[in-house]
Amino acid sequence: MKAPFRVAERSSGSYGHLALLRWSMAAIFIWFGIQKFTPYAADAIAPLIQHSPFMSWLGIFGVRGEARVVGTIELLTAAALIAGSAIPAVSALGAAMASATFVLTTSFVFSTPGITMFSPTGFPIISSLLEQFLLKDVALLAACLTLLVASLAPRSRAA
Repeated sequence: MKAPFRVAERSSGSYGHLALLRWSMAAIFIWFGIQKFTPYAADAIAPLIQHSPFMSWLGIFGVRGEARVVGTIELLTAAALIAGSAIPAVSALGAAMASATFVLTTSFVFSTPGITMFSPTGFPIISSLLEQFLLKDVALLAACLTLLVASLAPRSRAA
């Protein structure tokens, strides 16, 4: 029986370039994770967390505490991405954690009041630098999903 997971960049075919994605994502998660331990970053993400239907419960820890929880999760994600360069199951875990992070942050565009404005025709327009900042998470989500798919072994077809 074939193992259900594999290291993304060691997948069949020419997937060596995925190492660049893995290490770029690890660096991003380290950078953002460390920042969450600063008062500036904690204050910046507080309104996003406060209005999130998925993360507002973190308010029980206060502004600094909720940022520390998020930062710790981001640093654990970075660690999983790094360990995933050698351990197949952790490759998938790290990519799944990273993907989930960007699904959550992308949802902030829809849950944070005043962040999205609509034109008279009903089309959304970019109303703030914050929304523009969050939209980059769509590309980061695609990168993490690429790592995740490459970390999953293909299912064998029944004859």
